[in-house]
Amino acid sequence: MSSLAATDARTGTAATRVIQPAWVRTMHWINAVAVILMIMSGWQIYNASPLFSFTFSHSITLGGWLGGALLWHFAAMWLLMVNGLLYLTLGFATGRFKRKLLPITPGGVISDTRAALTGKLSHDDLTKYNQVQKLLYAGIILVGVLIVLSGLSIWKPVQLQWLTASTEPISYRK
Repeated sequence: MSSLAATDARTGTAATRVIQPAWVRTMHWINAVAVILMIMSGWQIYNASPLFSFTFSHSITLGGWLGGALLWHFAAMWLLMVNGLLYLTLGFATGRFKRKLLPITPGGVISDTRAALTGKLSHDDLTKYNQVQKLLYAGIILVGVLIVLSGLSIWKPVQLQWLTASTEPISYRK
């Protein structure tokens, strides 16, 4: 059985249903490519001024030198950001986020966590997220937004001073 489609074994038919629509699958793969590009170029950026006594092999870095790595990193950043904005727009516009990720209840998360740890979590309907999945998927969307915002505040600290100041630890503020 594919991870993208589920067979309805109860009716005895070979009909399959799509678990994730094509736009979700496409955007996930675009994110995967963008993140891999950012990691590889990020390693090359690190190699230009290593903080620790190791560097990353040039066979797993991207850009060849600091300037090239920065160009790749910014290109991947824009790909990730535009794709993320489209994902959020479509997720809200289609009602997918509300339908798939809500409600999340503390009792449900605890119950599903307990069921998962004891091997009793139901997997009857792969189109329905359990409470732990809902919490983690909603959380990773928030983490993605924070990653983009923190990257922008590092990239343009003067132009985005309001953003940089909002991410600065309180202990550093005057």
